[in-house]
Formats: sequence, structure tokens, C-alpha cells
Amino acid sequence: VSEVITPVIDSKFALEGDNVTLSCNYSGSARGVQWYRQYAGSPLQFLILEDSGVITEANPRIPGIKINHRKKEIHVDLEISSAKVSDSALYYCALRPTVTGNTITL
Repeated sequence: VSEVITPVIDSKFALEGDNVTLSCNYSGSARGVQWYRQYAGSPLQFLILEDSGVITEANPRIPGIKINHRKKEIHVDLEISSAKVSDSALYYCALRPTVTGNTITL
């Protein structure tokens, strides 16, 4: 059985200073879930990973970003506090270090 991860919504609009939550649901038993973002014309940027209860952040750390992995609901959130214009990007949730086009536009 292949594991699949999908965004709850495809795009999210926010105002500067808003707290924003991007969410994905997945199938299967994901050990590790992670988030990336991509600016137009730029490579993917790793944001944060939760694997077996251990959280790994980007280096250097990106302030205002949290991951909330709710295993019982097979659901993962990316929480962005006090959104800035620079947070406008394409966000990817992933079950592995490889990303396969499951996107949310903010």
C-alpha cells in the first residue's frame, strides 16, 4: 500500500501579521512528515521535519514556523505565526525527503 499525502486546501490567502495554518492529511503510518517551500524560480527550501517525535528545523532556523503532527488523525499542520509578505510561496508537505507535487499556495 503506497502512502499518499494531500493538502486539505489548495490555496490560502492571508494578511500580513495573520497566523496561518497549512494542513495535509495522509494515508498509511507516516513516521516522518516534513514541510518545504518554494519561491518562484528558486529551488525547494527545507522548513521543518518531525520524525518519531523529534523535530528537525532548517539551518539556519526559520523563525515563526512550527510543525504539528497529529498522528491519531493522520494529519500534519504547518503553523506560520505573524505572516510576512516573504512567506508568500508554494508549500509542500511530504512523507519522505522526496517531494511529489502535493502543494499549497500561500
